[in-house]
Amino acid sequence: MSIHTRFNTSLNDWAEVFMARSMHDMVQFIKDSGISMPQLSTLMHLHHRGACGVTDIGEHLGVTSAAASQMIDRMVQQGMLERAEDTADRRVRQITLTEKGRQLIKKSILARQRWMEDLTTALTALEQEQAIQALDLLTRTARRLKPQAVAGNQHSERVPQGEVTEPQ
Repeated sequence: MSIHTRFNTSLNDWAEVFMARSMHDMVQFIKDSGISMPQLSTLMHLHHRGACGVTDIGEHLGVTSAAASQMIDRMVQQGMLERAEDTADRRVRQITLTEKGRQLIKKSILARQRWMEDLTTALTALEQEQAIQALDLLTRTARRLKPQAVAGNQHSERVPQGEVTEPQ
Protein backbone atom coordinates (compact mmCIF):
# COMPACT_ATOMS: atom_id res chain seq x y z
CA MET A 1 0.00 0.00 0.00
CA SER A 2 1.41 3.41 -0.97
CA ILE A 3 2.16 6.08 1.61
CA HIS A 4 -0.54 8.25 0.00
CA THR A 5 -3.16 5.51 0.46
CA ARG A 6 -2.01 4.73 4.01
CA PHE A 7 -2.13 8.42 4.93
CA ASN A 8 -5.61 8.90 3.46
CA THR A 9 -6.88 5.77 5.21
CA SER A 10 -5.41 6.86 8.52
CA LEU A 11 -6.74 10.41 8.18
CA ASN A 12 -10.21 9.15 7.22
CA ASP A 13 -10.23 6.74 10.18
CA TRP A 14 -9.30 9.57 12.56
CA ALA A 15 -11.88 11.94 11.07
CA GLU A 16 -14.58 9.29 11.40
CA VAL A 17 -13.78 8.55 15.05
CA PHE A 18 -13.38 12.24 15.89
CA MET A 19 -16.69 13.23 14.28
CA ALA A 20 -18.61 10.28 15.70
CA ARG A 21 -17.42 10.94 19.25
CA SER A 22 -17.85 14.71 19.02
CA MET A 23 -21.31 14.46 17.45
CA HIS A 24 -22.45 11.81 19.93
CA ASP A 25 -21.58 14.09 22.82
CA MET A 26 -23.10 17.11 21.03
CA VAL A 27 -26.38 15.27 20.36
CA GLN A 28 -26.52 14.18 23.99
CA PHE A 29 -25.96 17.79 25.06
CA ILE A 30 -28.80 18.95 22.79
CA LYS A 31 -31.14 16.35 24.28
CA ASP A 32 -30.14 17.20 27.84
CA SER A 33 -30.41 20.96 27.35
CA GLY A 34 -33.75 20.88 25.51
CA ILE A 35 -32.63 22.98 22.56
CA SER A 36 -32.83 22.09 18.89
CA MET A 37 -29.97 21.75 16.41
CA PRO A 38 -31.04 24.97 14.59
CA GLN A 39 -31.07 26.79 17.93
CA LEU A 40 -27.58 25.53 18.74
CA SER A 41 -26.42 26.47 15.26
CA THR A 42 -27.81 29.98 15.79
CA LEU A 43 -26.05 30.28 19.15
CA MET A 44 -22.76 29.11 17.59
CA HIS A 45 -23.19 31.51 14.66
CA LEU A 46 -23.64 34.44 17.03
CA HIS A 47 -20.76 33.22 19.22
CA HIS A 48 -18.36 33.17 16.27
CA ARG A 49 -19.64 36.14 14.25
CA GLY A 50 -21.10 38.45 16.88
CA ALA A 51 -24.34 40.39 16.61
CA CYS A 52 -26.23 40.08 13.35
CA GLY A 53 -29.66 40.47 11.85
CA VAL A 54 -32.49 38.02 11.34
CA THR A 55 -31.75 37.75 7.60
CA ASP A 56 -28.17 36.70 8.30
CA ILE A 57 -29.34 33.98 10.69
CA GLY A 58 -31.95 32.81 8.18
CA GLU A 59 -29.30 32.55 5.46
CA HIS A 60 -27.00 30.69 7.83
CA LEU A 61 -29.75 28.17 8.62
CA GLY A 62 -31.07 28.00 5.05
CA VAL A 63 -34.57 29.17 6.06
CA THR A 64 -36.69 32.22 5.35
CA SER A 65 -36.33 35.34 7.45
CA ALA A 66 -39.86 34.74 8.76
CA ALA A 67 -38.95 31.24 9.98
CA ALA A 68 -35.71 32.52 11.50
CA SER A 69 -37.60 35.34 13.21
CA GLN A 70 -40.08 32.91 14.80
CA MET A 71 -37.25 30.76 16.16
CA ILE A 72 -35.41 33.85 17.41
CA ASP A 73 -38.58 35.03 19.17
CA ARG A 74 -38.75 31.69 21.04
CA MET A 75 -35.06 31.94 21.93
CA VAL A 76 -35.58 35.50 23.23
CA GLN A 77 -38.50 34.27 25.35
CA GLN A 78 -36.27 31.46 26.69
CA GLY A 79 -33.59 34.00 27.62
CA MET A 80 -30.91 32.80 25.18
CA LEU A 81 -30.95 35.81 22.84
CA GLU A 82 -31.91 39.45 22.86
CA ARG A 83 -32.87 41.88 20.14
CA ALA A 84 -31.30 45.33 20.25
CA GLU A 85 -31.37 48.40 18.03
CA ASP A 86 -28.46 48.74 15.64
CA THR A 87 -26.56 51.87 16.72
CA ALA A 88 -25.91 52.77 13.08
CA ASP A 89 -29.52 52.25 11.90
CA ARG A 90 -32.33 52.28 14.46
CA ARG A 91 -34.67 50.52 12.00
CA VAL A 92 -32.45 47.43 12.14
CA ARG A 93 -32.59 45.00 15.08
CA GLN A 94 -29.43 43.11 15.95
CA ILE A 95 -29.57 39.69 17.58
CA THR A 96 -27.08 39.03 20.37
CA LEU A 97 -26.36 36.32 22.90
CA THR A 98 -27.46 36.75 26.49
CA GLU A 99 -25.46 35.38 29.40
CA LYS A 100 -27.66 32.26 29.29
CA GLY A 101 -26.85 31.87 25.58
CA ARG A 102 -23.11 32.25 26.24
CA GLN A 103 -23.31 29.66 29.02
CA LEU A 104 -25.08 27.20 26.68
CA ILE A 105 -22.28 27.68 24.13
CA LYS A 106 -19.64 27.10 26.79
CA LYS A 107 -21.38 23.93 27.98
CA SER A 108 -21.84 22.64 24.43
CA ILE A 109 -18.15 23.10 23.67
CA LEU A 110 -17.18 21.34 26.90
CA ALA A 111 -19.59 18.48 26.12
CA ARG A 112 -18.08 18.06 22.66
CA GLN A 113 -14.51 18.14 23.97
CA ARG A 114 -14.92 16.03 27.12
CA TRP A 115 -13.90 12.78 25.45
CA MET A 116 -10.64 14.37 24.26
CA GLU A 117 -9.48 14.61 27.87
CA ASP A 118 -9.89 10.84 28.18
CA LEU A 119 -7.92 10.40 24.96
CA THR A 120 -5.18 12.69 26.23
CA THR A 121 -4.75 10.78 29.48
CA ALA A 122 -4.65 7.47 27.57
CA LEU A 123 -1.51 8.61 25.71
CA THR A 124 2.01 8.77 27.11
CA ALA A 125 3.86 12.09 27.12
CA LEU A 126 5.91 10.94 24.11
CA GLU A 127 2.77 9.93 22.20
CA GLN A 128 1.19 13.28 23.04
CA GLU A 129 4.26 15.11 21.69
CA GLN A 130 4.18 13.05 18.47
CA ALA A 131 0.46 13.77 18.07
CA ILE A 132 1.04 17.50 18.68
CA GLN A 133 3.65 17.65 15.93
CA ALA A 134 1.46 15.73 13.47
CA LEU A 135 -1.69 17.72 14.27
CA ASP A 136 0.17 21.05 14.05
CA LEU A 137 1.48 20.09 10.61
CA LEU A 138 -2.00 19.01 9.45
CA THR A 139 -3.57 22.20 10.82
CA ARG A 140 -1.02 24.50 9.15
CA THR A 141 -1.36 22.66 5.85
CA ALA A 142 -5.18 22.57 5.94
CA ARG A 143 -5.28 26.32 6.59
CA ARG A 144 -3.25 26.92 3.44
CA LEU A 145 -5.63 24.99 1.20
CA LYS A 146 -8.02 27.05 -0.87
CA PRO A 147 -11.66 25.98 -0.71
CA GLN A 148 -12.72 23.93 -3.69
CA ALA A 149 -13.96 26.21 -6.43
CA VAL A 150 -16.31 23.65 -7.95
CA ALA A 151 -18.34 21.01 -6.11
CA GLY A 152 -16.97 17.57 -6.79
CA ASN A 153 -13.45 18.81 -7.55
CA GLN A 154 -11.22 16.19 -6.00
CA HIS A 155 -8.14 18.35 -5.59
CA SER A 156 -7.87 21.66 -3.81
CA GLU A 157 -5.30 24.19 -4.89
CA ARG A 158 -2.67 25.21 -2.40
CA VAL A 159 -1.94 28.73 -1.37
CA PRO A 160 1.75 29.21 -2.26
CA GLN A 161 4.03 28.64 0.70
CA GLY A 162 7.18 26.62 0.42
CA GLU A 163 6.96 24.55 3.61
CA VAL A 164 4.91 21.62 2.26
CA THR A 165 5.56 20.18 -1.18
CA GLU A 166 2.89 19.03 -3.60
CA PRO A 167 2.36 15.26 -3.86
CA GLN A 168 3.40 13.82 -7.21
